[in-house]
Amino acid sequence: MRPSPYERHRGLIQSVARTLAAGGRCRPFTEATGQDAADAGMRSTRTAGKVFDSLLGKPFDLGQPGEAGRARTESSPYGGDLGISYPRCEPSELVAAAGRAAAGWRAAGPYQRAGLAVEILRRLNTRSHELALAVHHTTGQPLSAALRAAGPRAQDRALEAVVQAFTESEHVPADLRWESAQRRGRPLAMQGTCTLVPRGVSLLIGCPDFPLWNGYPGLFASLVTGNPVIVAPHPRSVLPLAITVRVARQVLAEAGHVPDVVTLAVAEPERQVHRRLATDPEVRIVDFTGSARFADWLERHARQAAVFADRSGLNTVIVDSTEDYQGLVRGLALSLCLCNGTVRTTPQNILVPERGFATDEGHKTIRDLGANLGDAVDRLLGHPARVGRVLGAITSDEVRGALAQAARHGPILHASAPVPHPHHPHADVRSPLLVRLRASDESVYTREWPGPVSFLVGTDSISHSLALFRRTVARHGALHASVHSTDPLVLAAVETAALDAGAHLTVNLADLPADPSSALADPPGTAAHFVTGRFRVVRSRRQAPRAAPQPAKAPPAELEAASVAVADSGPGARLVDV
Repeated sequence: MRPSPYERHRGLIQSVARTLAAGGRCRPFTEATGQDAADAGMRSTRTAGKVFDSLLGKPFDLGQPGEAGRARTESSPYGGDLGISYPRCEPSELVAAAGRAAAGWRAAGPYQRAGLAVEILRRLNTRSHELALAVHHTTGQPLSAALRAAGPRAQDRALEAVVQAFTESEHVPADLRWESAQRRGRPLAMQGTCTLVPRGVSLLIGCPDFPLWNGYPGLFASLVTGNPVIVAPHPRSVLPLAITVRVARQVLAEAGHVPDVVTLAVAEPERQVHRRLATDPEVRIVDFTGSARFADWLERHARQAAVFADRSGLNTVIVDSTEDYQGLVRGLALSLCLCNGTVRTTPQNILVPERGFATDEGHKTIRDLGANLGDAVDRLLGHPARVGRVLGAITSDEVRGALAQAARHGPILHASAPVPHPHHPHADVRSPLLVRLRASDESVYTREWPGPVSFLVGTDSISHSLALFRRTVARHGALHASVHSTDPLVLAAVETAALDAGAHLTVNLADLPADPSSALADPPGTAAHFVTGRFRVVRSRRQAPRAAPQPAKAPPAELEAASVAVADSGPGARLVDV
């Protein structure tokens, strides 16, 4: 007899659950490298390249309901139209199909859902290099960065969400028994049941720069808690999520489930399919990672749904003092360059006191930091091979416009200029822009700028820097903040401000975790409400049936005879023990 999906992956699920409960990190997909990965079926880079090429210029079929045409919205920033056409389905048809699939998926139960989710991840793991190519040619990320954000590390992140959702589902007791106190008489025995009820149709709105890294936690948390998912990729980066949806639908169909538990919603940008789906009354969960402006729109308009929005916002660095000035400069230079400023830790605002700050190399002014930072960027990008590993290709006119507009707001400390790519001469690759601003230029640096745009903001003092950080990040959000200081009081104040603003903080790290896969504290995967907000617990209760009375045993013959004798002894006789 073939084992169930959960039985096949029970050991992995339990191992990850134990590790997470102990506060650790479990990376089974990442650790399975080399021969282990080959033995597990991971395709080689050469095979993956052939598979990826076979997708180009052809229809990408999924067999979904409501198809009303085809949509082609992607082009590679490294040259050429991908030529892949996707089914353009009516949003209402996709919502209806998800609703029809919901009952069967809920009835599958958490064990089967968790097992199938791990099976989907296992198959995605075999296609890691193909997914990396899809991310590389749609987001413009360097290929090595694309593998980190779309391959085993992203799958490990998704696995944590699967196990978190499964664990929370197990916490719901199946049977309840208790006694209900009454004002008179004996307590009333009660019994009941608890049932995990999914919220309903879930919508994943894809991130244009990190579609899998940011999309997997919400996708798999919704699936394991019993919610069907509609995946709506960003029009610029459809293919990575389309491959994911195809694999999921194949696994579901093989297991006997309706594949419409997972569907893909693709349309041209002007059709606004994301907004139409997000405000559909039947959509009850929305996941989104990206700009604070669209996150705010979702929270205002998608009121029928639980919105899980991870805002990019105003990532900020506060410089007060440092014992490793050269390390600080190198780390900032790398974080400004990596993936064209699209990673979740890229700083937009660097707050520095105008009077300067203390370092292991003596007092440094804001002018010194700006000059040294520009030189460090030039040294980093001075080698052609390093350009291909560090910078990504520009993917949109929005980024090009932001680079041109930001340069007009203040003195330029490092100009954004074209940089030749060693393997793709026609790719639009540019170095980061660094502009110096005053603290009074708040209308400029409190705006969220896309792409490799950063500002060196001069403040009156470290207290002024802290006040700006607290006010701007609390109002506009941030994914990440960093502080460099040798003063414990400053560090404590920044930590408190970061907690108030809900921003992740690194303290005195010369090398910022610029790669998203290296950012350890990464909700939503580890946030309990990110999972529990996807279901409700419905209880039923009733009076417990009373135990049937036990029949009285007939007394022994000698006891019966003695009782009769005592009864016949007169009116004063009593029944006594014999």
